[in-house]
Amino acid sequence: MSIWANIRDWLGKSVTARDSDSPLYWSDGATAGEAVTSQSALRLSAYWGCVRLITQIVATMPLGIYEKDPKTGSRIARDDHPLARLLKITPNASQTALEFWEGRVLGLCTQGNSFAEKVFLGSKLVALESLPVETYVKRLTNGALEYHYYDRGKEYVLPEDRVFHIRGFGSGGSADNYCGLSPVSYARQTLGISMATERAVADVYARGMRAKGFFTAPALLTPEQRAQAQETLVKPFSGPGAKDWGVLEAGFDMKLVNINPRDAEMILNRQFNVEDICRWFGVPPIMVGHANQGTTMWGTGVEQIVLGFYKTGLIPYLERIEQRIKKDLMTAAEQNDGLYAEFNAEGLLRGDSAARGELYAKLIQNGVMQPAEAREKENLAFVPGSDKLLINSTLMPLDMAGRVAPTPPRAPAGETP
Repeated sequence: MSIWANIRDWLGKSVTARDSDSPLYWSDGATAGEAVTSQSALRLSAYWGCVRLITQIVATMPLGIYEKDPKTGSRIARDDHPLARLLKITPNASQTALEFWEGRVLGLCTQGNSFAEKVFLGSKLVALESLPVETYVKRLTNGALEYHYYDRGKEYVLPEDRVFHIRGFGSGGSADNYCGLSPVSYARQTLGISMATERAVADVYARGMRAKGFFTAPALLTPEQRAQAQETLVKPFSGPGAKDWGVLEAGFDMKLVNINPRDAEMILNRQFNVEDICRWFGVPPIMVGHANQGTTMWGTGVEQIVLGFYKTGLIPYLERIEQRIKKDLMTAAEQNDGLYAEFNAEGLLRGDSAARGELYAKLIQNGVMQPAEAREKENLAFVPGSDKLLINSTLMPLDMAGRVAPTPPRAPAGETP
């Protein structure tokens, strides 16, 4: 498929800033002179680290189908629901649930949107097939949406009711904003500067840490002399395998023209680029291996950073997916019956066994959780009698404090009390 075919397709609709996969967008490169695309951005270690962190955490979190008991208000796991198998085990014939959700979240982190085709057998949803990240959306004159994508050179068009479309940040900005905003598109200046910095560093090492410059001759050279100077002066003293010392003859001199890495603050620039990319994703730099001076990678402070990242960085992704599952994959009757999808965050926060044990003890002693529920969360077998709420008998009302309980009377000798 040629780029002109893409442009013809895109001319049929209005192209906005959120359409980062449009071929028209790629002509708008970063001011640093680098071509910024979803693929080129992933070559940056900081961008790769942020995207990998978010996608893998979300994809590995347990996802279940639940409903609320109308009498008690407690939630009931519906592992027998057909949708539970699609979301938790195998969405389609070729992918596991982890692989499927990694692809969906990867689309959110790069293009701001992710797509999957809903496959039905009659009226029953039987599979969710991954669609390319480059799928684009067209609004028809009647207000409906169409989804266009290419597969092996052929264009396919799907109606709105056949596509599971998760929208990223910015999709509710206006009435016609039916797609999320692309992080790659809006961060292209930051990403372009980072790419240019990495290219400059690679160029310095490719020259064997040698500076750029010119050999100045005492007089104008003939074409033959210029070619000879290129072979005897330029080539031997450039590149990683260049000679360390050489001899300049016939009045030749060397003039440096570039800034050395120290003056360019190349190390500081690379450090700031990592922090700047992390800012776009809301990821603490320490979570992608970038610790500021004086900051340790371990300890309670980092633990609080992880908890803060879950609350402020991951919950928006989880909520978007949960709400879109309920809206697009559940029937109206199931929604009215209180059916919903939810990620289990305990899988993410269960790393500290001591804190987890202390939490279970407090919840069980105060009658909030049954011992059976705690055992289930730890993947332990059910023990008969553990499905009861317990209370610590040492607790008493405040107005009973200090009172001595009356001693029961003793039964006469030979009688049963």
